[in-house]
Amino acid sequence: MQLTAKLIQLLPLQTGTGKNGQWKKQDIIVETEGQYPKKVCISIWGDKINESQLQVGSQLSISFDVESREYNGKWYTDVKAWKIDAAGAAKIDSSGNDGQEYFDEGQMESKEDLPF
Repeated sequence: MQLTAKLIQLLPLQTGTGKNGQWKKQDIIVETEGQYPKKVCISIWGDKINESQLQVGSQLSISFDVESREYNGKWYTDVKAWKIDAAGAAKIDSSGNDGQEYFDEGQMESKEDLPF
């Protein structure tokens, strides 16, 4: 799933040691746009944490997964980000080409190569 939202709060970085070694987790609070904005807590794990992108007030494009699990008869839901980009960051290659293929007028006039 994907969400574009404004970063409104960074919660404290959490670290620890588990059976697979060291881990770190950053929880962020974002707010959606629209008539009825919603606040969402999203967890970022390990090397996906990029502190230079995580500036309060910045617009983020977040790709995430939602997962629920049961523990002692109660259900808990996690929203885990797997990719975060600055919203509106256009990706254009170094040649200045926007990825579109353009034709000269003369190339479009020939109708002999139509497949039907």
